Amino acid sequence: MIRSADVREWRDCDVLDAKGHRIGALEAVYVDTATDEPAMATLRTGLPTRRRLVFVPLDEAILGPRYVKVAHAKAVVKKAPAIGTDDVLPAEQEEAIFQHYGMPYQPGAGGERRLARR
Repeated sequence: MIRSADVREWRDCDVLDAKGHRIGALEAVYVDTATDEPAMATLRTGLPTRRRLVFVPLDEAILGPRYVKVAHAKAVVKKAPAIGTDDVLPAEQEEAIFQHYGMPYQPGAGGERRLARR
């Protein structure tokens, strides 16, 4: 798991799937608002003229020299909900990301967001 203090160091690192296939470059880390621990990352993927940011969970992530290896297959990550490279994640899209990976989604007690960008 990426520690909060390490988040900025891993920006632009390659993100690999469990088999070592490159998926994209780490763009940002989103923390769980309840725990302030890293929960998701966005990766830059696609052709240079059609870049997008896809989300991938950081549970069971392994850090290496200039790479982050995630537990999900490249094909699964590539089909994950995405946003444009200059866009912000709308609150109503958070649940779809969790559902894509088969993870439970629980907004905050007051209905607040579950993810916050770091």
